[in-house]
Amino acid sequence: MGKNHFHHHHLESHAHTHGAIAPEIVTSERGIWAVKWSFVGLLITAVLQVGVVLVSGSVALLADTIHNLGDAATAVPLWVAFALARWQPNQHFTYGYRRVEDLAGVVIVGIILLSAVVTGYESIERFLHPQRIEYLGAVMVAAVIGYLGNEAVARFRLKVGQEIGSAALVADGYHARVDGLTSLSVFFGAALTGLGYPLADPIVGLLITVAIARIVIESAQTIFTRLLDGVEPEVIEAIRHAANHVPEVLEVRGVKARWTGHRLQAELAIAVYPKLSVVEAQAIATDVREQLHHHLSYLAEATVCVEPFCNEQQVLDNSIARPLLSEHQHNLDQTHFVS
Repeated sequence: MGKNHFHHHHLESHAHTHGAIAPEIVTSERGIWAVKWSFVGLLITAVLQVGVVLVSGSVALLADTIHNLGDAATAVPLWVAFALARWQPNQHFTYGYRRVEDLAGVVIVGIILLSAVVTGYESIERFLHPQRIEYLGAVMVAAVIGYLGNEAVARFRLKVGQEIGSAALVADGYHARVDGLTSLSVFFGAALTGLGYPLADPIVGLLITVAIARIVIESAQTIFTRLLDGVEPEVIEAIRHAANHVPEVLEVRGVKARWTGHRLQAELAIAVYPKLSVVEAQAIATDVREQLHHHLSYLAEATVCVEPFCNEQQVLDNSIARPLLSEHQHNLDQTHFVS
């Protein structure tokens, strides 16, 4: 890759990015869109269930309704987080406000935990003091509505969350999916109650509590891993793979990455031929950054440090590096690099 290529590549890159909308703004707007409509869907589902709860006295349906209301409430911190993610960095917050999304995830985990406590308490109370359930048919219909509403929201949140790389939104999607399955358990609990097993209703309520507790644990693991700057091994491998697409990179060193919200920050060092000029080395670093952005759509920014490849003899013995170095030397003799 010669110097003329470097100059042309930088001009072309500038032309492609000039006037473009920042990716974090696009993904945040899509996140807000997903949160808004999933909130509406869950709120409608919960409202429809509330009426049946009031007339039937089903504790399992009450637990499911509380869970759905809690799930809808998680939209509020997510909404705030995605809105703040669009704010520009400043002197106090030089990385911007993307980390608020991770804090929203903590709030979501807290809301899910609270719903588990409430449903568990109500289920134990009803188990110790059984009450007759009225309108079993209405309870079963409400349970089916709960399942359909939650499954629709789950698919919607998971799709958008995976597209934009939002751990908080994905966690909320799985939360909604489990809500849908617990709604089905309410359906079967009501059916068993109708067949003469009155304790089936509070038992189903307790099973729902266990399911919610499991979601708390799984979501907390994901959220707190990101808060502690944990990152998936395949992300590190993807960074190395992208950097190695630039032929002049002889070695990729010291790869680090961390999530801030649904965007990734990366740091890495690349080793290049030690006799390259500073301008040429910087051009290679720019090519590496462009490859990273091309291969990792969720990447916010990358810091690329250029280091000399220590063993020059190993470079000369490298069958891949030798023609590249010859090309660089030829271009040094034939052209003048324009920065």
